[in-house]
Amino acid sequence: MIRICNSLAVNGYSVLLVGAGFRNSKVPVAQAFRQKRIQVLFQKGPAFYFEYNTRLFFYLLFSKSDGICSIDLDTIMAGYFAGILKGSKRIYDAHEYFSQQKEVINRPRIYRAWHWIERTFVPRFTNGYTVSRSIAEEFQRLYKVNYETIRNLPVLKEYRPASKGERFILYQGAVNEARGLEALVPAMKNVNATLLIYGDGNFTAQTVQLISEHRLQDKVILKGKLLPADLNNITSAAYIGINLVENHGLNQYYSLANKFFDYIMCRVPQVTMNFPEYAAINNQYEVALLIDEISAEAVAGAINELLNNDILHARLSANCAEAAKEFNWNNEEQKLLAFYKNILE
Repeated sequence: MIRICNSLAVNGYSVLLVGAGFRNSKVPVAQAFRQKRIQVLFQKGPAFYFEYNTRLFFYLLFSKSDGICSIDLDTIMAGYFAGILKGSKRIYDAHEYFSQQKEVINRPRIYRAWHWIERTFVPRFTNGYTVSRSIAEEFQRLYKVNYETIRNLPVLKEYRPASKGERFILYQGAVNEARGLEALVPAMKNVNATLLIYGDGNFTAQTVQLISEHRLQDKVILKGKLLPADLNNITSAAYIGINLVENHGLNQYYSLANKFFDYIMCRVPQVTMNFPEYAAINNQYEVALLIDEISAEAVAGAINELLNNDILHARLSANCAEAAKEFNWNNEEQKLLAFYKNILE
């Protein structure tokens, strides 16, 4: 959201990013756009979503705007009703195929609720965009909406190789369910390197338990969250990146994770999934080793192939340099600006 909002702000739009304020929320870093956090009493669960959408609806209703962009299903109802009453353009930004996340589809009652919200409101947002072509095609098939594909790509920057010390493996991003951590952690028993995990999420406690069960405290290290600029320095120093996604729901199968492109921009070969979006890019630029299944054996085998095959690693790293010229925000933001110009101007 920082990237999208900054691009719009520096190109003449007045942008306000609204989010929920939790008890442990840090003070927002100053940006080119305005920011507002709506404080909530409930921190999670149905009570949180009800409270936040109610507060968000009234805030949007009494805020001046030409367009309201709802990010994912958890803000779509407030955006819809406020937009209808105010006559503002309604835009949907699907960062996820929300109803198809593993943590949703594994819980039937939760799934029914989010699926109802999706099929009720997404067709009423005729203007929208999402993060992969496959998700856009699925929305068109199900809901007859023609969404743009606008990927969250890193900004193109001059590559400055980080000083390479001990080779380490990097997992960055949300430490959530369906990210392959159940296989990644035990895989490290058969890998002669250290795994650093930068991030936090709903699977952090289970990850700590896995590390303890497999006695890998000296080999798998949870580093917590970092600001994007600091994380970029860590990524540049990594030898191998990890981007695992379980084939459990279409959100995972059609995914195109931010970290996939962050590794490319930093010239870091990676281990990722043989899913449609990753395979299409890897067929164009060989930047990764693709695996067909998530198991400790498959993950360890791919990591060791990159650790032990210097020629392969060098080839993938060089291919990342070529891919970075295409897959960067400098190119992608032109699609974003054209989208908003068409709707708002």
